[in-house]
Amino acid sequence: MAAVGSAIGLGNIWRFPAVAYDNGGGAFFFPYLFALLTAGIPILILEFTLGHKYRGSAPLTYARLNKKFEWLGWWQVAVSFVISTYYAVIIAWAMSFAGFSFNQNWGDDPNGFFFGEYLKLSDAPGSISTIVPGVFFPLILVWLITLGVLFKGVKKGIEVANKIFIPALVILFLIIVVRALTLDGAVQGLDAFFKPDWSKIADPGVWVAAYGQIFFSLSIGFAIMITYSSYLPKKTDLTNSAFITGFANSGFELLAGIGVFAALGFMAAQQGVPINEVVSSGVGLAFVVFPQIISEFPALNGLFGFFFFLCLVLAGLTSLISIVETFVAGVQDKFKVSRTKAVLFGGGASAIISVLFATDSGLYFLDAADYFINQFGVALAGLVEVVVIAWVLRELKSIQSHADSVSDILLGAWWRICLTVITPLILGYMMIQNIYTNIKDNYEGYPTGFIIYSGWAVAVGAIVLGFIFMAFKWDKGTISVPDKKGVSQ
Repeated sequence: MAAVGSAIGLGNIWRFPAVAYDNGGGAFFFPYLFALLTAGIPILILEFTLGHKYRGSAPLTYARLNKKFEWLGWWQVAVSFVISTYYAVIIAWAMSFAGFSFNQNWGDDPNGFFFGEYLKLSDAPGSISTIVPGVFFPLILVWLITLGVLFKGVKKGIEVANKIFIPALVILFLIIVVRALTLDGAVQGLDAFFKPDWSKIADPGVWVAAYGQIFFSLSIGFAIMITYSSYLPKKTDLTNSAFITGFANSGFELLAGIGVFAALGFMAAQQGVPINEVVSSGVGLAFVVFPQIISEFPALNGLFGFFFFLCLVLAGLTSLISIVETFVAGVQDKFKVSRTKAVLFGGGASAIISVLFATDSGLYFLDAADYFINQFGVALAGLVEVVVIAWVLRELKSIQSHADSVSDILLGAWWRICLTVITPLILGYMMIQNIYTNIKDNYEGYPTGFIIYSGWAVAVGAIVLGFIFMAFKWDKGTISVPDKKGVSQ
């Protein structure tokens, strides 16, 4: 449940529907399913097995696998740390908008309200003049909930939170989907979402988009699944758990697509314009387009809006808790401090830095950091992880034998082929494309200086931090691999 909670996040709701629509609609589900089975689930199995076998946070797991690659675990932890600092702010926005929904505070101009009145966005990227109270105060609440859950520990905190948040999220989102399906224009919206454009299947960019969506939405490549699986009982069915997590995540993405496009169909019908004129993704979809849809609702718009933004809050919180847990566990393992101190140090540092994104230039910093840490943090760390384990250390067979020893579904040659050939090729191609694109043109046309310190420096800094933390010595005996009884030897 915790792994599912980590995988189901804001990207499922606001990224997947638009990605599918832009890449062939119904036809996109074929490359998407292929990517899930050849990259998503194989890497989930790999990370579940690594954490389960070596019984530690990502840095400790990689140190036990091979001392030379401990830095890879810290790099992934650093990536998680960066993501946690701005992810919390987006949840704070959703909290605010849940309250705004009852009176439709955004008025007739949701775009102007969000960027102007609410975010008080500065004219120039990087120029900070004030902290925005409407973002800052809900941000404090987000951190109080997150750190409160983490202080309680894995059993009493993370497990309990996910048992409450995930069912609540699914039930609330089902209510939204059912309501959206009854709106005028919903059928046209679903037709636009599902109608296949088979000509797109031959486009390599569509397949790259499918792999990118699977990779970013499953929480693989940045220490979360390794950390969570290290807490699993010895007799856990790892392969089955990976399939359940992967398909639960994809099932929620499909549900999100149905709900979002039914609502977009309604909006297009109300305005008398084609669907393609109202399709949006990311921040724009959640905080500009959806408020507009809520305002046009025939009845109970306040309640619908509250439910929608509450879903964003719940989806965000389950992911944020898992993200922060990665560096809390890493600090605990390396420095042998109590959980309380690790949460205060790791979570507290993240909370303090997150205030940067609650300033009037916060959206610019968030946009740049999110793009660069995802493209050159998550995706690149995932590529390095697979190459190191499959090609450098050649550990796939021993990892496979561990997974097979506790799982009902035995891994065949398909799993090794996926991780040695298919995944490295696709992710490698994505990396080359990304590097070329970002060297040729600045992301979103931002000034070069701003991109260097808020984008490239963040991505490179995560790697540097990996080597810095690796330089600290482990306590004697810590990196000995536990035997089957959990005793280090």
